[in-house]
Amino acid sequence: MLAMAAAVMPMMAQTSLSIYSDGRVVVRRSLAQPLEKGRNTVTLKLDALDPATLFSPDTAVALVSAVLRPATDEAMALQRAVTQTLAFVRVRESGGADTVRATVTRADPPQYRLPDGRFLLSSPGEPIFPADLIRTAPEVAVSLEATRPQPRTDLAWVADGAARWEAVYQVVLAGGRCQVSGTATITSETLRADTAEIQLVAGSINRARTGPPSVIRIRGVSALAGRMAPVPEPAPSEEAVGETHVYLLPGRVSLEPGTPVSVALFPRVGVTYTQEYIVPGVLPWRGFLGQSPGEPNRVPVQVWYTLKRARGTAFGDRPLPGGTVQLYQSDSAGRLQLVGEARSDHAPPGRDVRVQSGDAFDVTADRVQTDYNQEQIPPPKRGMPTRQRVTASYRVTVSNAKTAALTVDVREARFGVWRVTDSSVPAEKLSATDVRFRVQVPAGGDATLTYTVQAES
Repeated sequence: MLAMAAAVMPMMAQTSLSIYSDGRVVVRRSLAQPLEKGRNTVTLKLDALDPATLFSPDTAVALVSAVLRPATDEAMALQRAVTQTLAFVRVRESGGADTVRATVTRADPPQYRLPDGRFLLSSPGEPIFPADLIRTAPEVAVSLEATRPQPRTDLAWVADGAARWEAVYQVVLAGGRCQVSGTATITSETLRADTAEIQLVAGSINRARTGPPSVIRIRGVSALAGRMAPVPEPAPSEEAVGETHVYLLPGRVSLEPGTPVSVALFPRVGVTYTQEYIVPGVLPWRGFLGQSPGEPNRVPVQVWYTLKRARGTAFGDRPLPGGTVQLYQSDSAGRLQLVGEARSDHAPPGRDVRVQSGDAFDVTADRVQTDYNQEQIPPPKRGMPTRQRVTASYRVTVSNAKTAALTVDVREARFGVWRVTDSSVPAEKLSATDVRFRVQVPAGGDATLTYTVQAES
């Protein structure tokens, strides 16, 4: 096998990054260093690489070993300086400084021999080290086995905590339609990259390694330092890879720690939406159905929005990564006001986006338990324990201070054996556990719902 020792490289090569929302980054580097057939050794300068994740994506090249040597600190430099004579700077009490020369005979415990043969057991001053003893950046010596000559050296690894990204959607409401735009913002923690190809990965990826974060710094000076990057055009392309969706940013992007970079995820689109007012239920999901105080209880009225994403439309056929949805609406002077904000889950093509934006201001609800009864019922079979049957009645009063009539949904959900035995508004069974009452509330008025629930345990 042919062994080739390459010079230390500062990683000036093509870079491709896949950035995940949890801080992980898959780094792919294509180096101009050619590989001979057989064993090759390449030494790279790279900050805090985790060698456990390093591999070659080239099927004709296998990683044999990787040895990571950190940047030199004082203790390491003294260890390397054993038997060498160094200059030490010492500050005089009267002011000023001078230098003294001493030979490092031992680093731990420290031993220094002066020119007259005497020894010091502590440092005579601040040591000045020659350049050949100092490693200014971490170096990783990579041994690769190539089955055939290769014109370049391709390496890949995972950096944890280096950068992350988030999606934010802006929804401008107007009547029954809205305008939707979305941006992805990349925030670099420690990652530096000049003109890199960048992909944003959306999906739920398990994390198995619990080792220390691998922090990388790809060297170079970015033109983006200290300002927000311009939004590239056109919008990113997208494809499904495994159980994730990958968004390739157009062109090449430079990253600088602390400098956010925002890109548009798709062109602005107009879609229809629906708005719902929901009064959440009072029944416990499981367990004993208890007696409530006789005073009415103010219940928040939740506001929900659903953005329609029908198949066959540009917006409906596009998978949307989970993120933050901000809802805006114009006031009487045409100024946009933020009227809601919520987190959204990943939405595959054709799936509507449904979010709770907050609680209503002009729509309120009060609930009170009007009746309660508990009784024992015989067991279904001899030898089984006695069962409890609880019957509870409720009254919900919904007030609408708006100038338009609206519909408010009162929901109840409970696990186990239960049913609605009586109600002033028809009860709609949504599932095995959920029931809905649709209450029509006039403008500037009130509406009252009464219902009785019977549950067994």
